[in-house]
Amino acid sequence: MRRRHRITGLLGAIALTAATLAAAGPAYAGTPAADPPPVEFGTDWHDPLTAAPPVTRPATRSCRVTLAEAQFRDFTPYRGGYTPPAGCGTARWAKVVLRLDGKVKGRQYDRLGHLSLGGVEVLRTSTPQPSPDGITWSVEKDVTRYRDTLARPQPVEMLIGNVVDDTYTGVIDVKVTLTFYAADARTPAPDTPDRVLPLTSPTVTTPRNTERLLAEVYATGSGGGCEEYWYMTTPDAAPYSCKAADGPHREVRVLVDGQLAGIAAPFPTVWTGGWSNPFLWYVTPGPRAFDVQPVRYDLTPYAALLNDGRPHRIEVSVAGVPAGQSGWSTPTNLLLWQDETRKVVTGALTRHEESEPTGHSRWTPAAPGARHRLDTEGGHGLTVTGYLNTSHGRVATTVSRTVRGTSVHHWTDGENQDALTATWTDEESVTHGPATTRTARTYTMDGETTLGAGDRLRTVLSLGDRADTVTLRGGRAVDSSRLDDRYTGDATYTANVPRDQRHAVATTSARYRLYGSAAPGGCYDRTVATVQGTLTVDRRHC
Repeated sequence: MRRRHRITGLLGAIALTAATLAAAGPAYAGTPAADPPPVEFGTDWHDPLTAAPPVTRPATRSCRVTLAEAQFRDFTPYRGGYTPPAGCGTARWAKVVLRLDGKVKGRQYDRLGHLSLGGVEVLRTSTPQPSPDGITWSVEKDVTRYRDTLARPQPVEMLIGNVVDDTYTGVIDVKVTLTFYAADARTPAPDTPDRVLPLTSPTVTTPRNTERLLAEVYATGSGGGCEEYWYMTTPDAAPYSCKAADGPHREVRVLVDGQLAGIAAPFPTVWTGGWSNPFLWYVTPGPRAFDVQPVRYDLTPYAALLNDGRPHRIEVSVAGVPAGQSGWSTPTNLLLWQDETRKVVTGALTRHEESEPTGHSRWTPAAPGARHRLDTEGGHGLTVTGYLNTSHGRVATTVSRTVRGTSVHHWTDGENQDALTATWTDEESVTHGPATTRTARTYTMDGETTLGAGDRLRTVLSLGDRADTVTLRGGRAVDSSRLDDRYTGDATYTANVPRDQRHAVATTSARYRLYGSAAPGGCYDRTVATVQGTLTVDRRHC
């Protein structure tokens, strides 16, 4: 299986996990148990749930299509075919909702999964770890933006790589459906890309009348190596089990014909066995673990360059990863809007300004009996501007983005204590014609794992995912939203013993708040909490 940092190795195969690809987790309509929670974990617990809102659905005619139905025992992908439904319109749907329903029981790692149609990745997720008695879970995602792909028959490929043997017995059983909602006069079809192109190779030729261009990158550090814990890697000189010559600062970059065209901070996803303690995640996964959201880039300033009808290179890389080291996956889709009344849209890239990228780590060796310390900070800024001569006039687009990360990592010799406090910010401003949209993202992580007397392993961890977005027109705010998704957990168990001797206890809490135009009714606020795998709080505040 995958290599973890040393404190994970102390746990033996029991506590290892295998992070995996795939998509969004809907809120689960669970009811807190009437009886008090058990004094420790048993052989069963509440089915996994998130506090995130379900995908809203319009009250129009709907049609459902089964996209995939499979049992994953190994690394053999499911392959099938897709045909769009005939009863809900030909392509201009009001909404399309993807849903994955899964079940697994016995013993199994968390696994990565992906689903693609015609090479376009539409879902990336990870799986929960099962109880001996078995669990079920579901994942929902709004996939309306893939209308161009969904409008035609497509080959389907899905894989949740798994290993089943005498020890790890969990077979992952999933069914994936698409539900299409017809558009009507009261519920029109939303604006969606005219073309969706999977970036299956660095070379791509785009339509010559492209007037808007976005890239979405499903960037995940995973696969069992140290890049799953990229935020805890250390320079070679520091005595730690996960190395990266330049330290833990990472940045996801997009290049067009070799020129830097987009930068972003990767989200520090913690999978459902992460931080050496699966008891933290059995019921409440960390932010985005069931909903691996792509990093999005506005590449419209480069549309004029790409509109010349020739092949161009669009490449994605993760800065900071040691040369030749694997562990990152970056499937990419290009989303294009075309000018309906022009065969060719011309223009130019007029500005490209980049600050000097920084990424520095300072290691302070441990005094006798104390902890090592690694202080890391890094940042980068990029501004690009271009214009296009469209059928509705000359339209200029300016994209500015600044990423920054700071972290403090403490650990003891032997890594029996391992702690990290980190904050990453990703601030973006996109001015397209008269409108400017500003988004400020902040990701936080604060936790410690300790292996103490009697091999009792305790992990205390808090995670945060925040985003504030405002759209301005004429200097006046015309739209805004605020997301605040937080998780806290505290779990302890005995390592290196059979499952029934772990005497595990855990308390977890997740609160998802969403305000503004992105929230149903302008406000969504839900808290769920668990004790020993029992749901004790499920409260809505709006």
